[in-house]
Amino acid sequence: MLTKQIWTIFACFALTGLLSACGGSSNKDSENAIPDTETETETDKDQVEAPTPESTFKIGLLPDTQGGTDSDNQAHVAMHPMDEVLAHQQKAGVDLVIAVGDLTDHGSTLEFNEWRSVAEPYRDSGMTFLPVMGNHETSYAYTVEWIENMRDFIPEDAVHMHGYEWVNYYVIRDNVLIIGLAYYNLPIAFDWITGVILEHRDDVDHIVVASHDGLIGAKYGQTREQIVDGTKDDNWVYDVQPRIRDFFAEHDVIYVQGHEHQYQRSVVSAKTILTTLPSGSTPTGGNYRMDVYTQIMSGNASYKGYEFRYGERDLVQAIVAQKNATMSGGSQNFDVNSSVLSFTGTRVDYESWFAPHTAQSNDADQDFIADWSLLDKFSRSTNRCEMLIYPTSIPEGTRSVMVLQPEYRSDICISDSGLTAKLIGGENATFNRTDTRTRDMSYTPGISRAESLMDLTRLAYQWLFQVHESWTPNLNSAARIIPNFETEELVIPETTFDLKEHVTLSWLPAANTASEILLISGTQNQTGVYQDDYGVPLDIEAATGLPLSSATGTEKPAVVLPPTASKEWDLATAVSDTYAVSLQLSDDHSDSEHTLAWKIDGHWTEVVSHDCRVEGAFDEAFLNEAPTRLESCRTEPVAGFDTDRQLWWVLLNQDIELALITQ
Repeated sequence: MLTKQIWTIFACFALTGLLSACGGSSNKDSENAIPDTETETETDKDQVEAPTPESTFKIGLLPDTQGGTDSDNQAHVAMHPMDEVLAHQQKAGVDLVIAVGDLTDHGSTLEFNEWRSVAEPYRDSGMTFLPVMGNHETSYAYTVEWIENMRDFIPEDAVHMHGYEWVNYYVIRDNVLIIGLAYYNLPIAFDWITGVILEHRDDVDHIVVASHDGLIGAKYGQTREQIVDGTKDDNWVYDVQPRIRDFFAEHDVIYVQGHEHQYQRSVVSAKTILTTLPSGSTPTGGNYRMDVYTQIMSGNASYKGYEFRYGERDLVQAIVAQKNATMSGGSQNFDVNSSVLSFTGTRVDYESWFAPHTAQSNDADQDFIADWSLLDKFSRSTNRCEMLIYPTSIPEGTRSVMVLQPEYRSDICISDSGLTAKLIGGENATFNRTDTRTRDMSYTPGISRAESLMDLTRLAYQWLFQVHESWTPNLNSAARIIPNFETEELVIPETTFDLKEHVTLSWLPAANTASEILLISGTQNQTGVYQDDYGVPLDIEAATGLPLSSATGTEKPAVVLPPTASKEWDLATAVSDTYAVSLQLSDDHSDSEHTLAWKIDGHWTEVVSHDCRVEGAFDEAFLNEAPTRLESCRTEPVAGFDTDRQLWWVLLNQDIELALITQ
């Protein structure tokens, strides 16, 4: 796939005369490629040999599998999508599947039998399952029936929460702690979760918490349901919500859920998004992360889909990936989603796939073979620096806020040996856009937490939405919520929002390289697609956003995308906007002995030949017009070495791994 992307990059920039800025693989002799093996040659004898390969543990996410009811009002499991997801994950080498709840629609014996009939062959072939209860289990199924049907799937070594056995439990696999929680149990189990994580913190590098729902939703979310729209003095979520956000951010939790019947990945802040600064490093503390945790809504494997309601909870949430398909409201299909988390040492790689389908029952004529396309991805390590990169659609004249950054710029990120990397230029001009629908909330004096419409407004701004002021602009709307005093309802108007990028610079140990490896991720996840709240495709270059959807109180204007934007969901077509990164040498490395390399198709290859590298400092003008070089250099990336500062710099158009190799 990567090779295909590189040649796509070459082709697109050949049209603009900026081929050399694309950041693809250089067209050089194969002798310049350094294979990832331990064979010692004259070229690689000084490289640091790859350490003993670490094992990789893979977790697959199985979204809601409700199948609806037939003409006899008998509920079913969506067996066709479920089987496609598990087949896809089995082929990907998944070790453990988290079923994120709502396995059934009515919790009936027939449905459990259908679910088991699909899951058992995969379990018997070696895949472990970790099922959690959804609201359709807690509402319809008997506890004893849940235990009877799931006992054979919940791992025998699972450690159960006292009083919630078979409902909340955890396992440890390799260096990953995996905690499973029933619907609405996150606040209830938080003290137990805290104890479990602190007990095992030194034993694992990664923590995955899985439940059916979460604090921040697309349609639902406990913050909206139990705090803003909640009951007076009912504080079981209210009292712990900030603590959960803070603790999960501190421990770099990956939170996965179902319930929403759509795909979404976002970061949730321990503070607020506008006070969550990009991360970097300090002289005494080294690299530090942002105060956020990752939230993944796993998508859909059922015969129903939900429209996008309420939109981004922009006070505490920044959405970086969003897609739904409802087969209603103009949408012509559902999506089925399959996501895989791969853990190798301190590294995690994530891929999420989707396939459109029109199946609405388990009838034989509704069966389908999923045509999978890559929808979302990231790669990072625990030793990283990170930032949110906003789209260039921020309205001109919007008062600057420190975190509203559409440019690829970062503080330095330091490797253990003293190499320093940083983003030094480029803008995020290729981004996705999504609409939401209008919703409302109301209150009942004496019962609701809110005692008045203004009280409800206060709660919404205190917990969910960013107040629009010149010093705290709300990029989704100048009127994010509107009190309707005639109806005594709080209206959350339909709006259009543009997705952000979560960009990470991670360090990995050297492996057949002369330095640690710099892993850059998050630049290549959006292609310029635009969809409405039901999943109907729109043209971002022709259609304006919804009224009131910008910080200036007007609709978001149509976008002029770069020529590299594919406007397709499949990330195989994705090309990131041109950005620049620098890598400054440490005392252990020298320009005379080492050169900059990238990993292409499993091989380390020098980024640019010596005759084609630019001698001198990086100039931002190179982002738009390549520097003068030999004609033969047109097929090579624009890269250079700044002798005065002893640093490499290179222009890129993709996520990549960089390192120094011996010349």
